[in-house]
Amino acid sequence: MNLSYEKATALFKADKIRELASTRDGLKFLKLRSLSRKKYMAFLIEKNGLDVGNRQSKDWLKILYESRVSMAVIDSTLSELYEKDRSSRRTHEERLISELYKVSAFEWGGLYQNSLEKTIVDNYVKKIASYDTLNRAIENELHHSMRAYVLASWYNHWTSIIIEDIFKDHNDVLPAVGLIKKIDFFVKDKPFDLKVTYLPEGYIKARRKQDGLRTELSLLRKAAKELKIEFDRNRAESFLIPDLWQKLDDNPTSQAKNLIADIKGEREEILQECLVNPEQLVIWLYENQGVRRFDASNRLFLVLLDKSNFFESWKLKRAKQLIEEKVHTHLDSVSSDPGLSLNFNWDGKNYQTESDIIFVVKG
Repeated sequence: MNLSYEKATALFKADKIRELASTRDGLKFLKLRSLSRKKYMAFLIEKNGLDVGNRQSKDWLKILYESRVSMAVIDSTLSELYEKDRSSRRTHEERLISELYKVSAFEWGGLYQNSLEKTIVDNYVKKIASYDTLNRAIENELHHSMRAYVLASWYNHWTSIIIEDIFKDHNDVLPAVGLIKKIDFFVKDKPFDLKVTYLPEGYIKARRKQDGLRTELSLLRKAAKELKIEFDRNRAESFLIPDLWQKLDDNPTSQAKNLIADIKGEREEILQECLVNPEQLVIWLYENQGVRRFDASNRLFLVLLDKSNFFESWKLKRAKQLIEEKVHTHLDSVSSDPGLSLNFNWDGKNYQTESDIIFVVKG
């Protein structure tokens, strides 16, 4: 074995996933690492008749890595364990999708997972000194915000599982069944971290600037003022753009109709460029990560876009048949070395990664 267990572990801890996947030993380590829950390793040990003696379960991964267990056996074990979990979800999947279609709005209510406790403490616990005022705020504000937050989290959780299963059900995809950072599955032995996203408003803004066009927000605000359409000037851009877009789209004047048609046409051009040459978008997605989420691991981006209403593309996350058709068509056509080799810059440093992208476009 050319790559020692200690070296493989060090590379993994340093997030050198791509480097590990480039060697057979490293790939074996990653696949075994995705089986590193005690129950999964026990299953593999029993399946191969390995003797671990009195060694504790924390040592089992090393034992398995240094054993003669073949890659074929590891692959079949991953598939077998995944299918055991998948079979129970498959039974209830159609009912679950039907339930997801009951969600009519997707909003976080001003609360987000990374700052949920801080938001509550800052805006309610520390800000309000009156017991009665606090109770009114809970009933009138926090209750609504928490309900929206829980619904959005619930929707995200279950649609993410459905979409992951779409990938993992494909013959050329090997699932990761345990908790392993930055790997959801292997496509023809290349590890990928799945990221479901939409055509980012930030990317559209950057592309318009690159083409010498004014921002959509400035055009929408200008038209609204000229047409005397009331709007809240203090709303965040992410809320104001769809708000103005809808108000102008509903306005019967030719000025409003022409503006919306122009903006839609410009978005269509950007989309077509992305479909033909997706590298620029993929690099933008890597380079515009938040600090807390940054990494250069192999990512497979699934971009969902409803052209009839860009701001309701979130609804496509539950469109299983549409996603399945696009994903499986893409996976059917991938080469033995899937994805794109890309270089990108982040925080003044150059990174290299392997990435792929699939577009699911409706309308």
